[in-house]
Amino acid sequence: MAKLAVLRIPMLLAGVGALAACSLAPDYHVPPTPVAAQYRTLGPWVSAQPADQLSRTGWWKIYNDPQLDDLEQRLLANNTDLAAAYAHYRQAKAFVDQVSAGLYPKVTASAVPQRDRQSDTRPLRAGGPDDYNSATLSGEIDYDLDLWGRVRDSVVAGKDEAQATQADLASVQLSLQVQLADSFMRLRGLDQQTQLLTDTVAAYARALELTQTLHGGGIVSGLDVSRAKTQLSSAKSQLSQNLAQRALIEHAIAELTGASASEFSLPQKTAPIALPVIPVDLPSTLLQRRPDIAAAERRVAEANAKIGVARAAYFPSITLSLQGGVQSSVYAGLVSAPNIFWAIGPQLVQYVFDGGLRRAQLDSAKAATDEAGARYRGVVLSAFQQIEDNLSLLQDLSTALEQQRDAVDSAQNSVDLALNRYRQGAVGYLEVVQAQTAALDAQRGVLDIQTRLLSANVQLVKALGGGWSSEELASAAQAPALVAVSGVKG
Repeated sequence: MAKLAVLRIPMLLAGVGALAACSLAPDYHVPPTPVAAQYRTLGPWVSAQPADQLSRTGWWKIYNDPQLDDLEQRLLANNTDLAAAYAHYRQAKAFVDQVSAGLYPKVTASAVPQRDRQSDTRPLRAGGPDDYNSATLSGEIDYDLDLWGRVRDSVVAGKDEAQATQADLASVQLSLQVQLADSFMRLRGLDQQTQLLTDTVAAYARALELTQTLHGGGIVSGLDVSRAKTQLSSAKSQLSQNLAQRALIEHAIAELTGASASEFSLPQKTAPIALPVIPVDLPSTLLQRRPDIAAAERRVAEANAKIGVARAAYFPSITLSLQGGVQSSVYAGLVSAPNIFWAIGPQLVQYVFDGGLRRAQLDSAKAATDEAGARYRGVVLSAFQQIEDNLSLLQDLSTALEQQRDAVDSAQNSVDLALNRYRQGAVGYLEVVQAQTAALDAQRGVLDIQTRLLSANVQLVKALGGGWSSEELASAAQAPALVAVSGVKG
């Protein structure tokens, strides 16, 4: 019999271990999302698992502008929204440590030296001294067997949330970097507009002098002088409006880089920024690097794990407890065999009636998983839309830029002809004004399209998840860190 009992102990421990390894969460699968065979504008590409752990450091350097590089570095060091997102990520990591503590035994120790006095009128008082000492040294070990995986699924959910929060941090960082780069492109576009309008004001001022000279010689009427003055004042007004718009963007850049708008300034630069080519035909690992997609996918996994937590609530909670110590009414010889006390045994707690609480919690967990899945699919579809939008913009705006440059050439030719005919007295100044206005609009149109092209280029970088390098893409398949966001349940 004794041998049989000894044989049963390992079997019992093995059974407990098997139960402790189970999880009541459903098998996790990344929600299916409609995926086209190729981009409508460019293609082909193939689907891949999320690979959000690759670095995005320095993607803006493709624009080869030292000032932009300096501003981006200042953003990383000083932006308040980025600092807040990082603090939130640290909170999520700390929460994982909190829930992970439930996987280990809890050990407590106490020392209670005290002087007691019994009440003279205490019910059922059985005599004994009125005043006495009580000295207790004790310790206790409690361990939740977690047979149904409640604690482990809570840890899994916490880790998924921490990964999602890490992706949120990357998303905030990328969004801020893109916002800064886009603002910088628009600022440089306004600088070019300022230079154009400054040159235009100077040209209109010379034209006004010409009309005044001709009017003084009795060749043209005062109407031409008035038109020239109107045109010059209008150009000056456009220049002032342009400077006001530039100031607002400069203030926005100051806020992004953590500087005071009152003390921040950027010198005017008119050198053009070359439009880099974005390799959108790379493997879709690049597409899946989007941090918002990774965050949405991790939150689906988190919600799935919480279903296991809700299901585990239907089963009893079993805690093994061991406590012991020494206790005596005298301090001398406190730590001795006669003063030892101990207790050992399991504690089982089971809800008998909860008014439908656990059923509601499970329904809520399932609905949260459905919601997270729908949001994930929405984020993925939105990502595809953003890529298509910016690819279309880049393609169509490139065509529009060439057409607009042709319009500038034609408009400038019209200005030259109108001025020559005006000097010869063949036409009035109204024709010159109309030709010059059309030329200015055409030139500003070129600068506007160039700025919009750069903005679409920056937004495409964001839509693709940030920067890249051939080395990163080559090592993506071997990177162990990718498992963290691949949707594979451990």
